[in-house]
Amino acid sequence: MTKDFQTSKPIYIQIADHIVYQIVRGEIGIGEKLPSVREMAIQSGVNPNTIQRTYRELERIGIAKTKRGQGTFVKEEEELIENLKAQLQKEVINDFVKNMRDLGVTREEMEKGVRDFLRRREDGD
Repeated sequence: MTKDFQTSKPIYIQIADHIVYQIVRGEIGIGEKLPSVREMAIQSGVNPNTIQRTYRELERIGIAKTKRGQGTFVKEEEELIENLKAQLQKEVINDFVKNMRDLGVTREEMEKGVRDFLRRREDGD
C-alpha cells in the first residue's frame, strides 16, 4: 500500500480512510484481523507509531476493536459497515455536486453528464 500521501491531511487519517474503503468494498471482511502494526507500517512505508495512531482512529470511529495480545480486528457489525458505506456515498456525492456547481454546471447538466458517463461505461468505452 506504499503510496504518496497528501500534505493537506494527516497520514494516519489517510491510511485509516484507505482501510475504511477496503472494508466498505469487502476487501477486508467483518471480523477479519488487520495486519500487525509493524507489518502495516512496512506495507505503508510509515513509522509504526503512525499505524498505532491509525488503529486508534479506527477504534474511535467504531469500526475496529483491539484485543489484547491478539491484534486489531474489524468489528463484526454488518449494520455499522452499511451505515459507513451510506455515509461515504453521501460525502462523495456532496463533493461531486459542490465541484460541479463550482464549475457552473446546472443540475440538468450534471444529471445528463452522469447518465452519459454511465452509458459509456456500460457500452465499454
